[in-house]
Amino acid sequence: MGSILSGAEAASLVRSLPGVDAVGLEARAAGLGTRSVKKASKAAAIDMAIGMIDLTTLEGADTPGKVRALCAKAVRPDGDAPPVAAVCVYPSMAAVAAEALKGSGVNVASVATGFPAGQVPLEVRLADTESAVRSGADEIDMVINRGAFLSGDLERVFGEIKAVKAACGDARLKVILETGELVTYDNVRRASFLAMYAGADFIKTSTGKVGVNATLPVTLLMMQAVRDFRRETGVQVGVKPAGGIRNTKDAIKYLVCVNEVLGENWLSPHWFRFGASSLLNDLLMQRQKLKTGNYSGPNYVTVD
Repeated sequence: MGSILSGAEAASLVRSLPGVDAVGLEARAAGLGTRSVKKASKAAAIDMAIGMIDLTTLEGADTPGKVRALCAKAVRPDGDAPPVAAVCVYPSMAAVAAEALKGSGVNVASVATGFPAGQVPLEVRLADTESAVRSGADEIDMVINRGAFLSGDLERVFGEIKAVKAACGDARLKVILETGELVTYDNVRRASFLAMYAGADFIKTSTGKVGVNATLPVTLLMMQAVRDFRRETGVQVGVKPAGGIRNTKDAIKYLVCVNEVLGENWLSPHWFRFGASSLLNDLLMQRQKLKTGNYSGPNYVTVD
């Protein structure tokens, strides 16, 4: 449906969405966050979470050597632990990651479109996207123009997402809403639907570069949006919380939400991801604890 709507039609639909019951949303998220997971289920949940990670390095000091080391960890995190879903890097490092991950089954994800602010001309954002895809990116993580969205220019945001989607070719598109800058739950719901109408394959919470990143209530709201979008259009869209998810306990809370709100169809790296740089380390330590009964400590895992 996203590919056949005009910008004006999409904007009209988004503006007509009902408001979010903030109290109800937060209560639902809090309730889901208290669910307990038994030992056998916890082991399976840890491996599932590992396989859903976009292992990420997005620093100005990134080097080819650092990216290769991260790719090696992505493919073989520890012993018989499963590989992660993808390694996420800047476009300038996409070729390095693609070569390091060749034949591994781990995807290359690349942020693009003037990440993290997105405050560059559209033609530059499109060139950024095309460069990343040419360099071997299987997935593109784009940022929306929050200024245009917050000023009410929904048609512009729709058109830009649609143009980036076209520039992706066969690569999947994750649209970063930067929910911490959208201020209200109503805006998060509107931005979620706008991105999906424009053709997003995933909607993603955050860049990880602002003060407020992924939260359980916001991610729950986005899950409800993709659920409702599939009911409306028949199109399934993925969800990626990113930024601030650092430990196993929190990761399992998100998986419980996926199972309860979206169901088993979304419990797959194809439809759910964690954007993280340090989460993997805690998952590996908790995995080792379940196997041996002892914590190995932070020195057990490599430093990302």
